[in-house]
Order: sequence, then C-alpha cells, then structure tokens
Amino acid sequence: MKVLVGHFTTESNGNIPYQNDITAYDIEFGEDCINKSEVRDIFENEGIEIIPSVYASGGPSGIIRRNAFDYIESCFINAVKEHLHEIDGIYLWLHGAGEVAGLGSADHHILAEIRKITGPYLPICVSCDPHGNLTKEYVEMTQAIRSFRESPHTDDTATKRIVAGYLVRQLKHRTNVHSIYRKLPLILGGEQSVSADEPVRSINAYMDEMEKDPRVLSASWHVGYIRHDCACAGCGIVVVPANEQDMEYCEQKADELAEYVWNKRHEFHYTGLSRLPEEALQMVLDFDGGRAVLTDSGDNTSSGAAGWNTYVLRQFLDAENLTKKVLFASICDPNTYDQLKNLPIGTSASIHLGMNHDALSQSVPLQVTVKAKGEVIRLLALQTADYKHKGDCVTVTIHGTPIDIIITNSNQCYTNKMQFDFANVDWNAYDILVVKQGYIFPELKAHSQFSVMSLTEGPTLQDTSRLPFKLIMRPMFPIDDI
Repeated sequence: MKVLVGHFTTESNGNIPYQNDITAYDIEFGEDCINKSEVRDIFENEGIEIIPSVYASGGPSGIIRRNAFDYIESCFINAVKEHLHEIDGIYLWLHGAGEVAGLGSADHHILAEIRKITGPYLPICVSCDPHGNLTKEYVEMTQAIRSFRESPHTDDTATKRIVAGYLVRQLKHRTNVHSIYRKLPLILGGEQSVSADEPVRSINAYMDEMEKDPRVLSASWHVGYIRHDCACAGCGIVVVPANEQDMEYCEQKADELAEYVWNKRHEFHYTGLSRLPEEALQMVLDFDGGRAVLTDSGDNTSSGAAGWNTYVLRQFLDAENLTKKVLFASICDPNTYDQLKNLPIGTSASIHLGMNHDALSQSVPLQVTVKAKGEVIRLLALQTADYKHKGDCVTVTIHGTPIDIIITNSNQCYTNKMQFDFANVDWNAYDILVVKQGYIFPELKAHSQFSVMSLTEGPTLQDTSRLPFKLIMRPMFPIDDI
C-alpha cells in the first residue's frame, strides 16, 4: 500500500498591510517533506510506502498572494495526479486559517481540488490546528479530520500521529464513512480558549470520554480563526464514526458535543491576568517578586500581526523613575534594522524606530548603542528544536534608560529561550520582558514569576465584539446576544 503526504500552514491576518509571497514559506520536497511530516514511522511500521507531495510552512502572517498560493497548490495537485494510479490514501496537515487574496480559504481550496481528482471515496485524513475555520463541505470531504486539543499546541506532533493512525486503520478496514460537522454561532479568539483553563479543560475531558466509546473514532472542537473576515469563521464540532453503521449514532453524538460547548459560551475568558494598557504597565512596574512578562496582545505576532507597534515602548519611555531592566522582544522595523546591521557592537546611533504605518506604529526618535546581533528563528514545533531561519536582528540599549530592544527585520514571536539565544541576548538579565503574543507560551511562562496581557489596540484586537466583521454568519455570540 502507498499513501501520499503533504503539509500546508499559514495563519492569514487580514488586518496587516502586506501579503505573503512565496518567500514567506519554508518549502520542502522528497525525503525532507516526509521527515517534516512527523508521521513517517506510523506508515512504514505498517509496511506502507510514503509518497511526498510538498511541505509548505508559512506560519502566521498576512493574506496569501494568489500566485504564491497557486504554486503551492500545484505541488499538491501535480503529486496527486502523478500518483493517483498507485496511492491508497492521502494524509494532509492543513492548518485551516489560510486565506488567499481574491479566492478565499487556502486549505478548503486545496482539499476541494484534490477531491476533484480522487472522487469522494479515496481515504483522506487531515490533521489541523484548532484555530482554523471549517465548513460542512470541507469536513465531509475527509474520512477523518482532527484538531489539536491543547493551546498552546503542546500536542501538535501527537495529533498528527493520531490522524496518520486513523488513515492506517481506514486502509486496513475500508468503510464508507466521513467526518460529521456541526457549526456553532460562537466566535472566539485563541486567547480566550487556553486548554489549561476552563471551560476548555472540561471540553477536552468530555471529548476524551466520548472517544472511549468504540463507535466514536474521534471527537474534536475547532475554535476557529478570527483575524480575517470570512463566512466560515466560528467554532465547529467534528465527530468521526468508527464504522459505517455508526454514522447515525455519531450524528447524535455531534449534536450532544455541540450542545455541551454551546452551553459553556459564557465561561470563555482570558487566561491569567488581562488589563487595560495603563494598568498592565503599572502592574509589571510594581511587581517585586521576580521576573515579569507583559504581552502586547494587540500586536500578537503569533496570530499574524506585523510586530510594528511602538505603543508599549512609548508607555515605558514615559514611565517615571524607571529602574527595572526591560527587554522588548521584539519590535519589527526592517528599515531601522538595515541602518544598524553593519555598525560594530558598542557603536552609538540616532534612529527613528517604528514603521509609521499608523498611530500605533508611530516612529520614535532614540539615541541607542548597539549591544548584540543575531538571528531570528521560528520554531516549527513546541516540543522539538526544529527551527527555520526567518531573519536577523540587532539589540540596542536606549541611552539614559534601562531599556533594551531587539529590532528585527521579520515579525516573529519570542516564546522560548532558544530564540533569545539566537538573538545573543541573555533573558536572565532582565526584570521585565515585553513580548508580542496573546496567551503566554509555556517556556516563557515558566521563566517568569508574573505575567499580564495588556489589552492593546492593533491587528489582533482582543475584544471580539469590536471586530469589524461583515461576512460572518449572524447572529453570532458574543457579537450578538444569543
């Protein structure tokens, strides 16, 4: 037996002023595509040969340019066409939050084009991020689709391997099943659905219990993605029957799971402390129990924001009698990076930091000294040391202040020690770390004694009710009072 594998990842934030070109992607073919799928042994241990299509990982950024997407999609389509006569099934990792300029969902389009070639019955199993959008048509094109349980995604590798196991099972025991979908009139940001907290912890336990039933192969809850306006935004439920005779039963179980999540709608909240910007600033300045983390949630680069905003920097510059050592990790300004990149360490310079795209990214005149130079990396999985070079950085100290800033030429989220090490910055040397994310990632949280999410304005605005949606299904909670 043979299976075809492929991977496509983008979180498309429609609120930033640039789009993803092909250079935004880490693209691999052949053995490298297979290795990065993280499921090689699942198939090979069963004597199943793997045929690679493409591994295309773009991470969180903007809407995808059509020509870039067309190339990536053609890699999937050409592989399916070439090997259709010999493949017995397809395993895909499709994030679910990709959006193509003038086309719509990247993930949905890829799967629909594949189905035009294979027809409805060739087994296709899909693993995905919970922060992706679904439709009934998309889900029912799969024999099984399952999202990660955990946010942050500490179970991403485990979920990919579970779904690959579903495909093995389907190849061994061919049944005429498809995934069952329910849409909820509920829209949430990832920052309100952290799995270590309620109500997600209870939802996950409920689904774990469902899966003990031999008639239910899989149950998953998909939070959805809210950073571009689209008709498919909102939460979804997926239940996969174990066998054909279990389809009707699992329709009922999908209704029950949907009702369970819906009845929790008033319980979703920000995990940990979240405060308006002035109060958040004062809290980290007043904290004396060790290292504090403040996150600029409106410029969350882990959800595709540009990382340009200087608003929080201006807050700290205006703070009186600042004595704590502060590190901004990071502020993205390619022009200022270019000005500094060739200066020797120890050199002083006059800079204007900020892209001046809007009031939030207002340029700030600063006198600085170059402190360190390094590399910007994006981790490809939380559980591994696998990373991709995404740019470069210069760290500066602002004259007359205890403030250092990592200035980058790409919008990367600093979540763990490895990224600080590549920047050649010692994160232990600071009392306050300022990052651009929503929920605090595990390693960063473990490294601090206090953290607070500053509810700043920006392309990842946290107040869902204020987002300017035009295309979503209505009514939708909490935008509408259902």
